[in-house]
Amino acid sequence: MSDDQGACYLCKEDLRDPVSIPCGHTFCSICLKTYWDHADHTGTYMCPQCRVTYNKRPTPRRNPSSGSTRNSVSSYRASEPSPPAPPSPDYNYAGPRDVGCDICIGRKLKAVKSCLMCLASYCDKHLKPHHENAAFKRHKLVDEIGHLDRQICPQHQKGLELYCRTDQMCICVLCTVKEHKGHDMVSAEQERADMQQRLGATQAEIQEKIHDRVKQMDELKQAVDSLKSSAQRALQESEKLFAEMLRSIERMQQEMSKLITSNKKAALNNAEGHMDRLTHEITDLKRRDDELTALSRTEDHIHFIQSYHMLIAQTDAEELPSVTVNPYFSFGPVTKAVSEMKQHLSEFSNEELVKVAKTVNKMPFCQLDERKRRKTLKPDEVQMHKSPSQPPRSRDEFLKYACQLTLDSSTAYRQLYLSRGNRKATLKRDPQSYSESTQRFDCLPQVLCKEALSGGAYYWEVEWAGEGASIGVTYKGIKKTGYGDSARIGYNRKSWSLFCSDSSYSARHSKDQVEINAPYSSRIGVFLDYSGGTLSFYNVSESMSLIHQFNATFSEPVYPGFWVWYESAITLNQL
Repeated sequence: MSDDQGACYLCKEDLRDPVSIPCGHTFCSICLKTYWDHADHTGTYMCPQCRVTYNKRPTPRRNPSSGSTRNSVSSYRASEPSPPAPPSPDYNYAGPRDVGCDICIGRKLKAVKSCLMCLASYCDKHLKPHHENAAFKRHKLVDEIGHLDRQICPQHQKGLELYCRTDQMCICVLCTVKEHKGHDMVSAEQERADMQQRLGATQAEIQEKIHDRVKQMDELKQAVDSLKSSAQRALQESEKLFAEMLRSIERMQQEMSKLITSNKKAALNNAEGHMDRLTHEITDLKRRDDELTALSRTEDHIHFIQSYHMLIAQTDAEELPSVTVNPYFSFGPVTKAVSEMKQHLSEFSNEELVKVAKTVNKMPFCQLDERKRRKTLKPDEVQMHKSPSQPPRSRDEFLKYACQLTLDSSTAYRQLYLSRGNRKATLKRDPQSYSESTQRFDCLPQVLCKEALSGGAYYWEVEWAGEGASIGVTYKGIKKTGYGDSARIGYNRKSWSLFCSDSSYSARHSKDQVEINAPYSSRIGVFLDYSGGTLSFYNVSESMSLIHQFNATFSEPVYPGFWVWYESAITLNQL
């Protein structure tokens, strides 16, 4: 038996409390546990020896033959003193998401530091020379980072130490000789400091927004609780009031029933009295009729004469009252009155319910204030759209990146007349009464927009009319005084422009000018992909035909700008 057959693959010592895993390999129990404990963050478990991977941590089994193995090894080394128990190993191996040591051979340990001079990452063991050897004292150590190849200039294979603000990229010292000669360059440390300051300002702004949102959340929660309480009170009060109204209606019903019943009873009593009287009178009259009939039949003349005068006198003296009956009497008006009361009550309740609903609906509980959100943008900025993965083709696709622009009167040449809410500029012969401004073009008929465009993509459309006009963009630092090229939009390194006339176009940037033959168009679409480094001009139509495209690396925010000739005008369209 070889020595390795009785040794743990991990600690290289004799197996102690050996355990085996499903692939059949055996390790010290403590070694295997420590090894897999460090793999917990990856979620996968691998055999240290054969690299078989388990998605679920296997349960190690104690090796039944470990006794014989240990006995054989012990007998082989009987004459040697027993070695001390090895310490609990710390197998700090690099996982898939860790930075591995570049010096380790085989399975790499986790790197603890990276050297920007050596462009390598080191574990604790291989980092010692940097701490102990004087030759490494000037090397810069940082917390472990991956992709150290990004720290090397791909062209010169030198370390990146500088930052070119003109091209917005990290460069090496050799890049300053040719590729970035004359550019605005600073050390990486200085640019980091500037960016760190801006980052701090951005983070402070985000924290302020978080504070505002938390405050709004608390206010909303309080308002929701108040809303629930108010709604519950309103339900209880409305139920109470409607119950009282129902009781009031029930009382009205009872009063109406009493009224009808009492009137019916009085009318019936009156009718019964008249009926009793009429019955008595009818009986009396019938009795007299019988007496007169008997008198007419008597043969005694003296009796007839004496009784006649008495009976006739009694009949003539008595006058019976007559009873008049109203044939149209009924309780219909009562029913009609109740019906009208019901109709009025229904109409009144509906009107009042509508009034209440309108009053409640006019008081929104909570809503998003879009105007306030828009006000959070700085006055010289517009909403930024993410750069497209592919250039837009149809006008509808371009309109997804539309931005609203306004002309800045503080930059307008004094003979430029601004109208339509500072969206139209016309060159007049008489100067306008503008206030004094150091940003005003004093010799050239030019004007800039208020909005600064940086990052992302933007689209706007310009109507032009007359003999000629230029449409372009420029950095804010373009010269505002004099007639020289340094002040003309498109004639210097700080600006780009397209000159439009009724017969041709010409594109200009610095000393480069391109004459373009394209169909005449009074409406020009401008698409700026700031991040992608393109400025494109289009003949506006459904298919959007390209007139010219500039390729540039923008180093600072740009402002749309215009040059307007006599009897000409430009207008920014509302999109």
